[in-house]
Amino acid sequence: MFEAGALTPDPYILFLLGLGALVILVSWGPAGLKRLPVSLAILCVAIGYGVFSLGWLAFNPDPRTFDTVTERMAELVVIVSLMGAGLKLDRRLGWKAWGATWRLLAIAMPLTIALVAWLGVGALGFSLPMALLLGASLAPTDPVLAADVQTGPPGSGENSEVRFHLTAEAGLNDALAFPFVNLAIVAAAGGLALGPQLAEWALVDVVWKLAAGLGMGVLVGRGLGWLMFSGRPNALAGVADGLVALGATLLAYALTEVVHGYGFLAVFVAALTIRNAEREHDYHRELHDFAEQVEKLLMLLLLVLFGGAIANGLFDALTWTDGLVALAILLLVRPLAGYASLFGTGLKRREKAAIAFFGIRGIGTVYYVAYGLNHGDFGSSERLWAVVGLVILGSIVLHGVSSTPLLRLAERR
Repeated sequence: MFEAGALTPDPYILFLLGLGALVILVSWGPAGLKRLPVSLAILCVAIGYGVFSLGWLAFNPDPRTFDTVTERMAELVVIVSLMGAGLKLDRRLGWKAWGATWRLLAIAMPLTIALVAWLGVGALGFSLPMALLLGASLAPTDPVLAADVQTGPPGSGENSEVRFHLTAEAGLNDALAFPFVNLAIVAAAGGLALGPQLAEWALVDVVWKLAAGLGMGVLVGRGLGWLMFSGRPNALAGVADGLVALGATLLAYALTEVVHGYGFLAVFVAALTIRNAEREHDYHRELHDFAEQVEKLLMLLLLVLFGGAIANGLFDALTWTDGLVALAILLLVRPLAGYASLFGTGLKRREKAAIAFFGIRGIGTVYYVAYGLNHGDFGSSERLWAVVGLVILGSIVLHGVSSTPLLRLAERR
């Protein structure tokens, strides 16, 4: 006879069941969903929402409760994604070849931060520091969830102007948003009214940390590139496997953080440097594929937890005004800022429109919000998390459904 409660699933067994399902989704999901207007991200959020709504799990994956864990998990997914993004860029770094990317970074991102912060103060009633944190967190194009609109694996030829610039932008703007997140932290401490604190922010958080990230990325990338592709009989490219991509990611990130630089920048630059060490070697594909598999598994796990957070009340603090602001950020702020920054690039109108529209928000935004709240005094964060979560969910659905048809239109010759 069954005892009472014997049919209640064990949470550990449910975890193993979910992990197994995620591994299968990582392997088979892209092929199975290729012809459907549903992305893996949408499916995982729906699964998370459904599982946690059933009440089988007492665990509540609320980022407001597990702020440090949220920060670290999102951080790991982002740096692995940055390594994969850098490895798959076939185009050499150059001022003209990357012209649209530089414009997106120098014009679109600061403009997006300013407009979102303005909405945060004027429409949402946030304090200036919190509004600035909102703007800085929502400005970067996410390197994780933007995989469907990025270039293909190394040497695959899937390297249109739209895909290239979205990949390059996502690789760099996560690091370049960091000074603005740190500025919000300074503002929360009253530093905007204090000249010395503002000067320290400019020298340390802007100049030093960017320079250290760039320098360490080149140093690590050149060192590993030499070990892999030096032409010696014992060069590692002939004997190593794709696991090296994870080691390179952690090495570049950790060494840069030790010298107080931006590890996000170092990882992407290291990947570009490794790619340029010997551009035609098949080992790049193996490195990229391993990084992509790890990234997808971690991403899908986080998205299931995100769906669970929604089921457990992440959006309870939302108002109608918050919903309208979230729509404005997705449909007006990024598209207009992105399109305006691309004038004079020589891109076709449909290419500029596609690049401007696909400013996907996701795991990077989660990281920056968690980081800012863990390092600054911003007060109650319920509405901030609710607005950010709504923008991320809207981006997952809107961009996930539209990416395939819109990219086909933009890339049509």
